[in-house]
Amino acid sequence: PSQEILFFPQGVVMSFYGIAGLFISSYLWCTILWNVGSGYDRFDRKEGIVCIFRWGFPGIKRRVFLRFLMRDIQSIRIQVKEGLYPRRILYMEIRGQGIIPLTRTDDQFFTPREIEQKAAELAYFLRVPIEVF
Repeated sequence: PSQEILFFPQGVVMSFYGIAGLFISSYLWCTILWNVGSGYDRFDRKEGIVCIFRWGFPGIKRRVFLRFLMRDIQSIRIQVKEGLYPRRILYMEIRGQGIIPLTRTDDQFFTPREIEQKAAELAYFLRVPIEVF
């Protein structure tokens, strides 16, 4: 029955969507301005140490700095998903710490050949196998 259907004014519903869109867009703009996820990877064969640095969101853990030994690296992994939203990501698997992404997850500009070349160079330098999943 039509009497049981609740009526919400269209302006209230559209205001809710507008406020939600405002919060999402401000989150995305802050992510861009703070350069979240950027950083560098340093591989030092002489000392046998790998350092990974990434910027995070402002706060106590703004700087993410990982340091581990080269002998703890188990493999280099490549994830390639083709289709409407292709993903080509390079990972490093570390004993006791799991999998760490080396390329940005939104970086879709690498061709499969380029990501394969990067993985091969890094695996050769680190002397570890390559896994594809």
